[in-house]
Amino acid sequence: MEHVHLAAEEDDLYSGYNDYNPTFDSEELDNDAGFQQAVRTSHGRRPPMTAKFPGTAIGGRALGTSFGSRMPMASSMGRPMTGAVQDGAARPMTAVRAAGYSSAMTRGSTFDPLGQSKGPAPPLEGKSEDTPDEKVKILEKKVNDLIEESCLAHGLGDLQLSLDRAKEAGRKERALVRQREQSGNADHINLDLTYSVLFNLATQYANNDMYAEALNTYQVIVKNKMFSNAGRLKVNMANIHFKQKNYPKAIKLYRMALDQISNSHKEMRIKIMQNIGVVFIRMGQYSDAITSFEHIMSECPNIKTGFNLILCYYAIGDRERMKKAFQKLICVPLGIDEEDKYIPPNDDTHANLVIEAIKNDKLHQMERERKALAEKFIMTSAKLIAPAIEATFAAGFDWCVDMVKSSQYVELANDLEINKAITYLRQRDFNQVGAVETLKTFEKKDSRVKSAAATNLSFLYFLEKDYDQADRYADLAMTADRYNPAALINKGNTVFVKKDYEKAAEFYKEALRNDSSCTEALYNLGLTYKRLGRLEESLDCFLKLHAILRNSAQVMWQLANLFEMLEDPHQAIEWLMQLITVTPTDPQVLAKLGELYDSEGDKSQAFQYYQESFRYFPSNIDVIEWLGAYYIDTQFCEKAIQYFERATLIQPTQVKWQLMVASCYRRSGNYQKALETYKDIHRKFPENVECLRFLVRLCTDMGMKEVQDYATKLKKVEKMKEIREQRVKSAREGSARGTRREGSASSEVDIKADSGHSSHGTSAKGERLSAKMRALPGSNEPYEASSQRDIDASYVDPLGAPMERPKTAAKKRNEEDEFADEELGDDLLPE
Repeated sequence: MEHVHLAAEEDDLYSGYNDYNPTFDSEELDNDAGFQQAVRTSHGRRPPMTAKFPGTAIGGRALGTSFGSRMPMASSMGRPMTGAVQDGAARPMTAVRAAGYSSAMTRGSTFDPLGQSKGPAPPLEGKSEDTPDEKVKILEKKVNDLIEESCLAHGLGDLQLSLDRAKEAGRKERALVRQREQSGNADHINLDLTYSVLFNLATQYANNDMYAEALNTYQVIVKNKMFSNAGRLKVNMANIHFKQKNYPKAIKLYRMALDQISNSHKEMRIKIMQNIGVVFIRMGQYSDAITSFEHIMSECPNIKTGFNLILCYYAIGDRERMKKAFQKLICVPLGIDEEDKYIPPNDDTHANLVIEAIKNDKLHQMERERKALAEKFIMTSAKLIAPAIEATFAAGFDWCVDMVKSSQYVELANDLEINKAITYLRQRDFNQVGAVETLKTFEKKDSRVKSAAATNLSFLYFLEKDYDQADRYADLAMTADRYNPAALINKGNTVFVKKDYEKAAEFYKEALRNDSSCTEALYNLGLTYKRLGRLEESLDCFLKLHAILRNSAQVMWQLANLFEMLEDPHQAIEWLMQLITVTPTDPQVLAKLGELYDSEGDKSQAFQYYQESFRYFPSNIDVIEWLGAYYIDTQFCEKAIQYFERATLIQPTQVKWQLMVASCYRRSGNYQKALETYKDIHRKFPENVECLRFLVRLCTDMGMKEVQDYATKLKKVEKMKEIREQRVKSAREGSARGTRREGSASSEVDIKADSGHSSHGTSAKGERLSAKMRALPGSNEPYEASSQRDIDASYVDPLGAPMERPKTAAKKRNEEDEFADEELGDDLLPE
């Protein structure tokens, strides 16, 4: 009993769990008598009957080994000990230890209640892909994936990739069919997959403008009787023939598709009939088109069909039916909700949140687009038929306005009135009965219409240079609608012409704040900064404008001009090169390029662009003068003659061009022709000193008798010139002692006397070129060595001026002193 311990006396129920069991001490087995006896006798062959786990009550008892008191072997007992296990299963002791725990370990095992020592579960066995069914399923999945990739590529705009994927899907699908046939499952071919592949392939062919291939593919589908409802694809085939302008074939296919669609698909039939009507319009068969459109308007009226019907009636000139069709058009139901539904009530918070959520959702956007389209068609129809349905344009427009006022589009009536006034403006009818009176009728109407009318009136008065009235109506438009950018632009324009540039810039900025896409405000702001000398800010404005209007010639011209003012000729040339890609025949741009290349010292490029400018506009006196001087400089005087002769035709009162012609003859060695030219000049300008000097020189060299007459005339003219100069000198001295006003007048006389012919319309650039021509080789020749003041201006016509050529659009943009009409707000006349 000394080895028996009661459970109540145990401090720890699980003591002995980690105790060392001498049984497993293999090193002392040789000294274990019990073990040696068991090995030598039959005990070693008996089944084990000892307990694997010693009981809790005997947990502290020492086993019989050579190290402790010897106990009988458990195998010699007749029954298992308390707490022993039978067949390897431990028996738990009720109310003594917790379930799932043991105070001793199973022989050869570890404590693992969760079974973690077993490791992860083995992977599932994969299905074999070698079976025919699995191969078919894999191929079907690949085909579907390729169709999906083709559709996604088309959605992203990559048409070539979508076509490649569609072709690959077709190849995979044919391989799939062959696989089924080889496996003996030809009866189980997936017709839906085949249809999808062919349909997608035909669609991608059509998208890539490969119409012949698309038609062949559609034909394969249509001829296959196993595809149900394949006849509808004849609509697609008809659409392709329509794009190819094969209208009879398109109508035939549309009608075949119409015959194969039952009456239950009413909407589809209506769309096909609408297509048939459009094809008849393209063919000019308006009566047949009218038949189709009238049937649609009687069955299922819509806005587009009603508009097309009006066009057909207008084409055949049927006034009464035009009126009836317009009445039908304004009565077509749109099928949209009223805008009052989107006005939130003040007391219901939940309803306010719901309305705020649906106010700009996809459905409401679609409704707004549908309404805007209907209003556009009605406005266009009214403007189209108004001159045709009545004797006068005004009467027809008034009838349309009355009809609109009695329809669901009441708010369009005012817009029609505005369009009536704008039509007057386009017809150049500025009288009081026309545009002005029509617009003035809106002064007492609602603010939106009042603002639009006042804006147009302001613009109209601005064109007539009645700046006070323009300013008044601009203020009225701003009062009615302060956020109207067109009104702010007009106000800025009226301030600009008064040279209050800072204030004008503020109005243009406000217009941009209200509408950041208002290109007129941005353009005018750039011009204002340019006038103020803030070139960098002006450059920023035009660069922004160029990002919006990529191909605007006016914007490119302004950018080139600004870079020239900023002394960056290379950038100016770059912008002008871009400009001539947009307007390759603008002579002013070409001449400017020539001028810039000339200033850079590149004479060959300058000559090329001046020559092109002369070819497109042979009346630019500056270009003519440069070309003539170029040929003289390069010793090709014969070629210079044609340019100076043209300058003589343009400015017949300018003696210098005729003198240059004579000089070119003399330089080229044609003295007889030069003498005849000088004589002709003398007849026209008998007091010209230069001409007389050359006549004296030529007659002396040629030994002619007239030399004495010309010498006498030359002395007389020189004497008169000295007297004239003395008078001018006296007048100048008197002006210095007189009042400032008298001094100014004397200066003018002096300038005129000194300038001579160059005072009449010759530009600074022309003077520079003239100075260059006078500096050409040949200093021993009196004409080239003489100054410009030596040319007598007594016979210069005071009214003579260089012929003005029509200003190009780019030239208009370059003139800072006045705004061109189009740069003062093109949107002031809404369409």
